[in-house]
Amino acid sequence: MEHHAIPRLMRLSTRDNVAVALQPITAGETLTIDGFTVTASQDIPQGHKIALTAIAQGANVVKYGYPIGHTLTDVVPGDWLHTHNVKTNLDGELEYTYQPDLHQVHYEKRDLTFKGYRRPDGRVGIRNDLLIVPTVGCVNGMAELILRAFKEEHPDLGPFDNITILKHPYGCSQLGEDHANTRQVLIDAVKHPNAGGVLVFGLGCENNTVTEFKEKLGEVDPNRVKFLIAQEVFDEVDAGVDLLNEILEAAKDDHRVDVPLAELNVGLKCGGSDGLSGITANPLLGAFSDFLIAQGGSTILTEVPEMFGAEQVLMARAENKEVFDEIVNLINNFKHYFLSYGEPVYENPSPGNKAGGITTLEDKSLGCTQKSGTSPVIDVLQYGQKLRKKGLSLLQSPGNDLVAASALASSDCHLVLFTTGRGTPFGAYVPTVKVATNNNIFERKGHWMDFNAGQCLERPQADVLEDFIQKIIAVASGEQTCNEKNDVREVAIFKNGVTL
Repeated sequence: MEHHAIPRLMRLSTRDNVAVALQPITAGETLTIDGFTVTASQDIPQGHKIALTAIAQGANVVKYGYPIGHTLTDVVPGDWLHTHNVKTNLDGELEYTYQPDLHQVHYEKRDLTFKGYRRPDGRVGIRNDLLIVPTVGCVNGMAELILRAFKEEHPDLGPFDNITILKHPYGCSQLGEDHANTRQVLIDAVKHPNAGGVLVFGLGCENNTVTEFKEKLGEVDPNRVKFLIAQEVFDEVDAGVDLLNEILEAAKDDHRVDVPLAELNVGLKCGGSDGLSGITANPLLGAFSDFLIAQGGSTILTEVPEMFGAEQVLMARAENKEVFDEIVNLINNFKHYFLSYGEPVYENPSPGNKAGGITTLEDKSLGCTQKSGTSPVIDVLQYGQKLRKKGLSLLQSPGNDLVAASALASSDCHLVLFTTGRGTPFGAYVPTVKVATNNNIFERKGHWMDFNAGQCLERPQADVLEDFIQKIIAVASGEQTCNEKNDVREVAIFKNGVTL
């Protein structure tokens, strides 16, 4: 296994006038990179930027080959560049023109498979999960009692990989789009290919009535999807356990079979990003996305506010003018959402992002979109909409970790790849593979993290990608992710309106 010493600095593009500190730099250190020799004028933390050239006040700071903002003061070589002396260039809405610019990296198609569950309708799941889906938050507590009683009878889970209650606070006191979003996300969960059985659990007087829910749900396997209304039975716990036992009987012979990797749908997400996110973990996911698409699979990129500042890169990769127009609408509609509340469009990054070395939204977005690789964008999905085409799609959703990961699950992603430099323990109701951007977070939070992309600084990315491919095949074949081991599986639903 080939390893190299971690370099001190990295310049990400020949157009850049900054380099990124891959290790902490001490004031007075002299370093050389790409013909530039600089002496650090102050301590520079890992993941932060150092000026390679003189940059006049108001001139652009260039990283990833693109401007990430402008300087607030004159800068000399060796200066630390961050929020104290750099400000975003973004302001208001932009006009966009379709200018295709695609430089796709191509991968060889290989005969790779994973062990999945082939459903009667031909779809494939990577888990055989039993879900309890409350139509309203009022029954969350009783769902816990049903689950506890069922587990007492079946402590080994039988044919199921996980048993999860999709607890949420909604389903009542909502109107319009919020009500529709709640219903749609819950319907998406019931119809998810990872679901081997579902108990839909209602109260009886909520807005999101079980009757209307069933109508919107459409045709399902009555042996696998059961319905319970608490107010219509004497003891909802006993009734719920009985229905779960019926689902268990229907699923008792479920087993894994060989499935082509082309059947895999993967969500791409990041959170708690740092200055190494756009150098290690996100490019690794981008390479995996390109590889999976070359095998015939599908990936979905979301977090629309974290496309701001890099949206034109994605627009240039639109498969055609129609997809370009859909990306423009995706971006502008989310800007209108911010402005409708009187909020600044570019109020990002977070305090944790800044501590990790991310200075402006352009800096964050250009790193974030590395996860999408180089493949063309072939479709744009609305919130709650399921995957329609093979290849790379964009999905409407905010950047909030759990809301976005839940939206990816709603779109039929079998799993979510989640890169982080700061670390987070959360998990969606599909396997959520945490990819560390640096060695430190992987070592400190081994009970959160599933894969260490920090090794991309020490080994060729192509070698790390091979390990990552095998990791994803193992997870798709049943290997538990840390969020599953920790029994952390959640759902969060986007809300935008009044509460009655």
